[in-house]
Amino acid sequence: MKKFIDFLKMIKIEHSVFALPFAFTAAVIAANGLPALDKVIWIIVAMVGARTGAMGLNRVIDAEIDRKNPRTANREIPAGKIKKSEATLYIIISFVVYEFATFMLNNLCFILSPIPLLIFILYSYTKRFTALCHIILGIALGLAPIGAWVAISGDLNFGIVLMGIAVLFWVAGFDIIYALQDIDFDRQENLHSIPRYLGIEYSLILSRVFHLVAFFVFIYLYKYFNMGYLYLLGIIICGIFMFYQHRLISKDDLSRVNIAFFNLNAYISLTVFVFTFLDVILIRG
Repeated sequence: MKKFIDFLKMIKIEHSVFALPFAFTAAVIAANGLPALDKVIWIIVAMVGARTGAMGLNRVIDAEIDRKNPRTANREIPAGKIKKSEATLYIIISFVVYEFATFMLNNLCFILSPIPLLIFILYSYTKRFTALCHIILGIALGLAPIGAWVAISGDLNFGIVLMGIAVLFWVAGFDIIYALQDIDFDRQENLHSIPRYLGIEYSLILSRVFHLVAFFVFIYLYKYFNMGYLYLLGIIICGIFMFYQHRLISKDDLSRVNIAFFNLNAYISLTVFVFTFLDVILIRG
Protein backbone atom coordinates (compact mmCIF):
# COMPACT_ATOMS: atom_id res chain seq x y z
CA MET A 1 0.00 0.00 0.00
CA LYS A 2 2.87 2.37 0.78
CA LYS A 3 4.39 1.65 -2.63
CA PHE A 4 1.03 2.35 -4.27
CA ILE A 5 0.70 5.66 -2.41
CA ASP A 6 4.25 6.58 -3.46
CA PHE A 7 3.29 5.75 -7.04
CA LEU A 8 0.25 8.08 -6.83
CA LYS A 9 2.55 10.82 -5.53
CA MET A 10 5.01 10.09 -8.33
CA ILE A 11 2.41 10.52 -11.06
CA LYS A 12 0.88 13.57 -9.32
CA ILE A 13 -2.63 12.17 -9.42
CA GLU A 14 -3.99 15.61 -8.49
CA HIS A 15 -2.93 16.88 -11.93
CA SER A 16 -5.73 14.78 -13.44
CA VAL A 17 -7.79 17.93 -12.90
CA PHE A 18 -6.18 19.40 -16.04
CA ALA A 19 -7.50 16.94 -18.65
CA LEU A 20 -10.44 15.12 -17.06
CA PRO A 21 -12.80 18.15 -16.95
CA PHE A 22 -12.26 18.68 -20.69
CA ALA A 23 -13.21 15.06 -21.32
CA PHE A 24 -16.42 15.65 -19.36
CA THR A 25 -17.00 18.90 -21.26
CA ALA A 26 -16.86 17.08 -24.59
CA ALA A 27 -19.02 14.23 -23.28
CA VAL A 28 -21.77 16.61 -22.13
CA ILE A 29 -21.82 18.45 -25.47
CA ALA A 30 -21.79 15.19 -27.45
CA ALA A 31 -24.68 13.79 -25.41
CA ASN A 32 -26.50 17.15 -25.41
CA GLY A 33 -27.11 16.56 -21.72
CA LEU A 34 -26.14 13.95 -19.19
CA PRO A 35 -24.28 11.04 -20.83
CA ALA A 36 -25.25 7.48 -19.88
CA LEU A 37 -23.75 6.48 -16.53
CA ASP A 38 -21.88 3.48 -17.93
CA LYS A 39 -20.24 5.74 -20.54
CA VAL A 40 -19.15 8.20 -17.85
CA ILE A 41 -17.67 5.42 -15.74
CA TRP A 42 -15.67 3.95 -18.64
CA ILE A 43 -14.47 7.40 -19.72
CA ILE A 44 -13.15 7.98 -16.19
CA VAL A 45 -11.48 4.55 -16.15
CA ALA A 46 -9.91 5.17 -19.56
CA MET A 47 -8.70 8.66 -18.61
CA VAL A 48 -7.24 7.58 -15.27
CA GLY A 49 -5.59 4.53 -16.82
CA ALA A 50 -4.10 6.53 -19.70
CA ARG A 51 -2.85 9.40 -17.57
CA THR A 52 -1.46 7.14 -14.85
CA GLY A 53 0.45 5.07 -17.39
CA ALA A 54 1.67 8.15 -19.25
CA MET A 55 3.00 9.91 -16.15
CA GLY A 56 4.58 6.73 -14.86
CA LEU A 57 6.25 6.15 -18.23
CA ASN A 58 7.61 9.68 -18.24
CA ARG A 59 9.03 9.27 -14.74
CA VAL A 60 10.75 5.98 -15.64
CA ILE A 61 12.23 7.31 -18.88
CA ASP A 62 13.37 10.56 -17.24
CA ALA A 63 14.68 8.99 -14.03
CA GLU A 64 18.36 9.71 -14.75
CA ILE A 65 17.62 13.28 -15.83
CA ASP A 66 15.49 13.82 -12.72
CA ARG A 67 18.33 12.51 -10.55
CA LYS A 68 20.67 15.22 -11.87
CA ASN A 69 18.18 18.07 -11.54
CA PRO A 70 18.06 19.59 -8.01
CA ARG A 71 14.37 20.46 -8.52
CA THR A 72 13.39 16.86 -9.28
CA ALA A 73 16.03 14.81 -7.43
CA ASN A 74 13.58 14.00 -4.63
CA ARG A 75 11.02 12.40 -6.95
CA GLU A 76 10.14 8.85 -6.01
CA ILE A 77 12.39 6.95 -8.46
CA PRO A 78 15.56 9.11 -8.06
CA ALA A 79 14.99 9.11 -4.28
CA GLY A 80 14.78 5.30 -4.23
CA LYS A 81 11.19 5.13 -2.93
CA ILE A 82 10.07 3.23 -6.03
CA LYS A 83 12.15 0.96 -8.25
CA LYS A 84 11.90 1.27 -12.02
CA SER A 85 10.66 -2.32 -12.19
CA GLU A 86 7.86 -1.56 -9.72
CA ALA A 87 6.84 1.57 -11.62
CA THR A 88 6.90 -0.38 -14.87
CA LEU A 89 4.47 -2.93 -13.43
CA TYR A 90 2.02 -0.16 -12.48
CA ILE A 91 2.42 1.36 -15.97
CA ILE A 92 1.58 -1.94 -17.69
CA ILE A 93 -1.47 -2.42 -15.47
CA SER A 94 -2.61 1.16 -16.16
CA PHE A 95 -2.36 0.79 -19.93
CA VAL A 96 -4.16 -2.57 -19.85
CA VAL A 97 -6.97 -0.93 -17.87
CA TYR A 98 -7.06 1.93 -20.40
CA GLU A 99 -7.29 -0.46 -23.35
CA PHE A 100 -10.06 -2.46 -21.69
CA ALA A 101 -12.01 0.73 -20.99
CA THR A 102 -11.78 1.83 -24.64
CA PHE A 103 -12.97 -1.64 -25.68
CA MET A 104 -15.98 -1.27 -23.39
CA LEU A 105 -16.84 2.16 -24.85
CA ASN A 106 -17.13 1.43 -28.58
CA ASN A 107 -15.26 0.03 -31.58
CA LEU A 108 -13.90 3.36 -32.80
CA CYS A 109 -12.49 4.16 -29.34
CA PHE A 110 -10.72 0.82 -29.28
CA ILE A 111 -9.38 1.17 -32.84
CA LEU A 112 -8.00 4.65 -32.10
CA SER A 113 -6.72 3.75 -28.61
CA PRO A 114 -3.06 3.12 -29.63
CA ILE A 115 -2.68 6.73 -30.86
CA PRO A 116 -2.51 8.29 -27.35
CA LEU A 117 -0.05 5.58 -26.27
CA LEU A 118 2.28 6.49 -29.14
CA ILE A 119 2.00 10.19 -28.22
CA PHE A 120 2.83 9.39 -24.57
CA ILE A 121 5.95 7.47 -25.59
CA LEU A 122 7.03 10.21 -28.02
CA TYR A 123 6.55 12.97 -25.43
CA SER A 124 8.76 11.20 -22.90
CA TYR A 125 11.71 11.45 -25.31
CA THR A 126 11.07 14.80 -27.04
CA LYS A 127 13.11 16.99 -24.70
CA ARG A 128 16.15 15.02 -25.88
CA PHE A 129 15.83 16.22 -29.49
CA THR A 130 13.28 19.04 -29.94
CA ALA A 131 11.95 22.15 -28.24
CA LEU A 132 8.49 21.15 -29.46
CA CYS A 133 8.07 18.99 -26.34
CA HIS A 134 5.51 21.51 -25.05
CA ILE A 135 3.42 21.06 -28.19
CA ILE A 136 3.58 17.25 -27.92
CA LEU A 137 2.36 17.47 -24.31
CA GLY A 138 -0.46 19.71 -25.54
CA ILE A 139 -1.42 17.11 -28.13
CA ALA A 140 -1.48 14.41 -25.44
CA LEU A 141 -3.91 16.35 -23.25
CA GLY A 142 -5.82 17.67 -26.26
CA LEU A 143 -6.79 14.10 -27.08
CA ALA A 144 -8.90 13.97 -23.88
CA PRO A 145 -11.96 15.84 -25.21
CA ILE A 146 -11.62 14.15 -28.61
CA GLY A 147 -11.57 10.71 -27.00
CA ALA A 148 -14.58 11.48 -24.82
CA TRP A 149 -16.51 12.77 -27.83
CA VAL A 150 -15.78 9.54 -29.73
CA ALA A 151 -16.83 7.55 -26.66
CA ILE A 152 -20.26 9.21 -26.61
CA SER A 153 -21.01 9.83 -30.29
CA GLY A 154 -18.98 7.11 -32.01
CA ASP A 155 -17.66 9.59 -34.57
CA LEU A 156 -15.48 12.68 -35.06
CA ASN A 157 -16.25 16.20 -36.24
CA PHE A 158 -14.41 19.45 -36.90
CA GLY A 159 -15.62 21.12 -33.71
CA ILE A 160 -14.23 18.56 -31.32
CA VAL A 161 -10.89 18.59 -33.13
CA LEU A 162 -10.87 22.36 -32.59
CA MET A 163 -11.54 21.83 -28.89
CA GLY A 164 -8.54 19.50 -28.81
CA ILE A 165 -6.47 22.22 -30.50
CA ALA A 166 -7.65 24.78 -27.93
CA VAL A 167 -6.55 22.45 -25.12
CA LEU A 168 -3.26 21.90 -26.96
CA PHE A 169 -2.41 25.62 -26.99
CA TRP A 170 -3.60 26.10 -23.40
CA VAL A 171 -1.39 23.23 -22.19
CA ALA A 172 1.62 24.24 -24.29
CA GLY A 173 1.29 27.79 -22.95
CA PHE A 174 1.38 26.80 -19.29
CA ASP A 175 4.03 24.12 -19.88
CA ILE A 176 6.35 26.80 -21.25
CA ILE A 177 5.81 28.72 -18.01
CA TYR A 178 6.55 25.58 -15.96
CA ALA A 179 9.72 24.89 -17.98
CA LEU A 180 11.15 28.29 -17.00
CA GLN A 181 12.22 26.68 -13.72
CA ASP A 182 14.69 24.43 -15.56
CA ILE A 183 16.12 26.84 -18.09
CA ASP A 184 19.68 26.68 -16.69
CA PHE A 185 19.55 22.91 -16.20
CA ASP A 186 18.31 22.37 -19.76
CA ARG A 187 21.23 24.35 -21.14
CA GLN A 188 23.70 22.52 -18.92
CA GLU A 189 22.42 19.05 -19.90
CA ASN A 190 21.73 19.93 -23.56
CA LEU A 191 18.01 19.30 -23.16
CA HIS A 192 15.58 21.01 -25.50
CA SER A 193 12.84 23.41 -24.45
CA ILE A 194 11.45 26.70 -25.67
CA PRO A 195 12.82 28.64 -22.64
CA ARG A 196 16.30 27.27 -23.34
CA TYR A 197 16.27 28.83 -26.82
CA LEU A 198 14.09 31.91 -26.41
CA GLY A 199 15.03 32.94 -22.88
CA ILE A 200 12.59 34.00 -20.19
CA GLU A 201 11.16 37.17 -21.74
CA TYR A 202 10.35 35.78 -25.19
CA SER A 203 9.13 32.48 -23.75
CA LEU A 204 6.59 34.40 -21.68
CA ILE A 205 5.49 36.30 -24.79
CA LEU A 206 5.02 33.04 -26.73
CA SER A 207 3.09 31.55 -23.80
CA ARG A 208 0.73 34.54 -23.91
CA VAL A 209 0.25 34.10 -27.65
CA PHE A 210 -0.58 30.41 -27.15
CA HIS A 211 -3.14 31.28 -24.48
CA LEU A 212 -4.70 33.92 -26.72
CA VAL A 213 -5.07 31.31 -29.46
CA ALA A 214 -6.69 28.89 -26.98
CA PHE A 215 -9.07 31.59 -25.74
CA PHE A 216 -10.28 32.58 -29.22
CA VAL A 217 -10.72 28.96 -30.31
CA PHE A 218 -12.89 28.37 -27.23
CA ILE A 219 -14.85 31.49 -28.17
CA TYR A 220 -15.34 30.17 -31.71
CA LEU A 221 -16.69 26.90 -30.30
CA TYR A 222 -19.49 28.94 -28.71
CA LYS A 223 -20.73 29.56 -32.25
CA TYR A 224 -19.85 26.15 -33.68
CA PHE A 225 -21.68 24.12 -31.05
CA ASN A 226 -24.48 26.69 -30.71
CA MET A 227 -23.81 27.13 -27.02
CA GLY A 228 -25.59 29.57 -24.73
CA TYR A 229 -24.52 32.56 -22.68
CA LEU A 230 -23.39 30.46 -19.70
CA TYR A 231 -20.72 28.73 -21.81
CA LEU A 232 -19.58 32.12 -23.11
CA LEU A 233 -19.46 33.51 -19.57
CA GLY A 234 -17.33 30.55 -18.47
CA ILE A 235 -14.84 31.12 -21.28
CA ILE A 236 -14.60 34.83 -20.43
CA ILE A 237 -13.87 33.90 -16.80
CA CYS A 238 -11.17 31.50 -18.05
CA GLY A 239 -9.72 34.33 -20.11
CA ILE A 240 -9.47 36.39 -16.92
CA PHE A 241 -7.75 33.48 -15.18
CA MET A 242 -5.23 33.20 -18.03
CA PHE A 243 -4.61 36.95 -17.92
CA TYR A 244 -4.03 36.79 -14.16
CA GLN A 245 -1.74 33.78 -14.63
CA HIS A 246 0.56 35.94 -16.72
CA ARG A 247 0.35 38.79 -14.24
CA LEU A 248 1.71 36.51 -11.51
CA ILE A 249 5.07 36.03 -13.22
CA SER A 250 7.57 38.18 -15.07
CA LYS A 251 11.08 37.84 -16.43
CA ASP A 252 12.34 39.29 -13.16
CA ASP A 253 10.14 37.26 -10.78
CA LEU A 254 9.40 33.56 -11.27
CA SER A 255 8.69 32.85 -7.60
CA ARG A 256 4.99 32.19 -8.22
CA VAL A 257 5.37 29.74 -11.12
CA ASN A 258 3.81 26.87 -9.17
CA ILE A 259 0.74 28.93 -8.26
CA ALA A 260 0.37 30.01 -11.88
CA PHE A 261 0.88 26.41 -13.03
CA PHE A 262 -1.37 24.35 -10.78
CA ASN A 263 -3.97 26.52 -9.06
CA LEU A 264 -5.06 28.68 -11.96
CA ASN A 265 -4.98 25.93 -14.56
CA ALA A 266 -7.14 23.75 -12.31
CA TYR A 267 -9.60 26.65 -12.06
CA ILE A 268 -9.59 27.03 -15.86
CA SER A 269 -10.36 23.39 -16.69
CA LEU A 270 -13.03 23.11 -13.99
CA THR A 271 -14.63 26.41 -15.03
CA VAL A 272 -14.93 25.28 -18.65
CA PHE A 273 -16.64 22.07 -17.56
CA VAL A 274 -18.98 23.56 -14.95
CA PHE A 275 -20.23 26.37 -17.19
CA THR A 276 -20.57 24.06 -20.20
CA PHE A 277 -22.52 21.57 -18.08
CA LEU A 278 -24.83 24.28 -16.75
CA ASP A 279 -25.28 25.70 -20.24
CA VAL A 280 -26.23 22.35 -21.76
CA ILE A 281 -28.55 21.35 -18.92
CA LEU A 282 -30.23 24.70 -18.24
CA ILE A 283 -30.28 26.36 -21.67
CA ARG A 284 -29.89 23.77 -24.43
CA GLY A 285 -31.72 21.10 -22.44
